[in-house]
Amino acid sequence: MKKADEGKRVVLVVDNEERVRKSLVQYLGEEGFVVIEAKDTKDADEAITRRAGSVDLILLDVRMPGEDGLAYLKRCSDLTARVPIIMMSGHGTIELAVEAVRHGAFDFLEKGFTPERLTLTVERALEMNALKRQNRVLREERGPLYQMVGASQVIRDLREEVKRAAPTGAKVLILGENGVGKELVARAIHELSPRQGGPFVRLNCAAIPKDLVESELFGHERGAFTGAETRKQGRVELAQGGTLFLDEIGDMTLDAQVKLLRALDSNEFERVGGTRTLTFDARILAATNKDLKTEVAAHRFRQDLYYRLNVVPIEVPPLRERKEDVPLLVEHYLGYFRGEYGRPRLKLDPKAMDLLLAHRWPGNVRELRNVVERLVIMEQGDQIAIEDVAMVLESSPGGMAAARNAAVPLADGKPPEMEGHLKDLLDQAEKHILEAELGRSNGNVSQAARNLGIDRANFHRKMRRLGVERNR
Repeated sequence: MKKADEGKRVVLVVDNEERVRKSLVQYLGEEGFVVIEAKDTKDADEAITRRAGSVDLILLDVRMPGEDGLAYLKRCSDLTARVPIIMMSGHGTIELAVEAVRHGAFDFLEKGFTPERLTLTVERALEMNALKRQNRVLREERGPLYQMVGASQVIRDLREEVKRAAPTGAKVLILGENGVGKELVARAIHELSPRQGGPFVRLNCAAIPKDLVESELFGHERGAFTGAETRKQGRVELAQGGTLFLDEIGDMTLDAQVKLLRALDSNEFERVGGTRTLTFDARILAATNKDLKTEVAAHRFRQDLYYRLNVVPIEVPPLRERKEDVPLLVEHYLGYFRGEYGRPRLKLDPKAMDLLLAHRWPGNVRELRNVVERLVIMEQGDQIAIEDVAMVLESSPGGMAAARNAAVPLADGKPPEMEGHLKDLLDQAEKHILEAELGRSNGNVSQAARNLGIDRANFHRKMRRLGVERNR
């Protein structure tokens, strides 16, 4: 491949008519593709082998001397799983198109198609294939890392809710704090549903500028606004046959809510700047960390859209309500990150686990995962000690104060007394931290206090309470 063509998508045109090939080479070349030619299926096999898997899409004629396109499609079923194939014919029939699609073709074009129709079909095929690859990678990753780990009653109940909701086509509203795993629940619903073979498309409504939400959701036509140099498919269109996950739906603008509601009511939409009405078939899952009833009352979220989305509500519990799952989650992530960072002998001191259990986990499972990863990266020896955990938790939201007040409130709102041995562990860990920082600061209390992010007077109080001596 020429250096100028690096990074461009490669299209293989297989047609026995040279005139057709040259026409497609010229047009697709002008659209920014690298186009290679084959006059029959034998040439096509050689081109694919020569390119060593770098062919991104195939335009395949049905009627050719020797092996025709349909026979080639049937023979290369493994190829259709990796590369989208668009069939072409000058004598197309509905029966032929149906058979081609049944054997793995992405689409069927009758010759005489316009350049615009060709471009639209090619771009859609490439985008759908990219989503399939992304979903395959995510499914592979889910094995070790992206699982709903836990044996508590609340997590067992959550799994049952997912199993009941998944086989239906009902819309699901997933509720819960940041970091509890709402996207994991959405992916589990998708993978247990009849749409598991289709794409899982995610849109974070909070991460997109309000002026671009409609374009991201429904796509846009070329020239629809400044910067729209090409036609773009939206997430609704890309999720065709699969699942569309609208994350942080509570942050969607009111204008976008109106258009989303209209699309959900009719299963139809128009791209920004377009006049053609398109249909879509995708299951809608939504998630939010906000109280949508409060948002509705404050006129920040449409009531009709809330009722439309809230067919099956699923609440994902915070980690503090399933503290018995903390050891399982710690071991799960510790096992994963040991492999990721080449630390097979790294272990966790049981006393350090007590400290992890005492933490309130305001960032939920996401925070726990990050803490474990940081411990694996930072620990130089073969054991993660209590002072290592204390140091990491000190810099997390709530710090050691969160750990000291980590007891879960009782029904009457009064926290139980912290067990004596756990208080001793916390004091021991805090003492280690202060002594270590004083050592690094050559006994300079002011410097040590600044390094730990606390004021000097508070540092002195801790020294007196814990019996820390100021050794230079």
